[in-house]
Amino acid sequence: MKKIISHSEAETEKTAFDLARTLSPGTVLTLNGDLGAGKTVFARGFARGLGVGEAVSSPTYTIAQEYLLPDGKRLYHLDLYRISSAAAGLAFGVDEFLNDPNAFALVEWPERVGDVIPDSAIRIFISHLDENQREISIDL
Repeated sequence: MKKIISHSEAETEKTAFDLARTLSPGTVLTLNGDLGAGKTVFARGFARGLGVGEAVSSPTYTIAQEYLLPDGKRLYHLDLYRISSAAAGLAFGVDEFLNDPNAFALVEWPERVGDVIPDSAIRIFISHLDENQREISIDL
């Protein structure tokens, strides 16, 4: 597990940007952390690393945001906070987002769907250290 201390949103974005540049389509990443921990900030940096130029926000009410990448691949950003169970996630079609070999999937609140998340997923844990600092743990 790789641990990084971020001192600002810009550092969190840079960490995610750099990680995105090393991964291949078909990768699923889970973003774990409390409300306000910085999951969406991380997602924004990750999207930038893949070449997304448009605004990136949390898809809390829409559950999924889809971004077209410059190479024609896709980034799916899922916020499963409003999903109540794995069965509800499957009914929504979460598994299709997670199993697309031509896309990256970022999943906030992955615990809501349990075993639907592939074992191969990269797990990112973000925790508050203080108002500005976050510990980012990446389980590759």
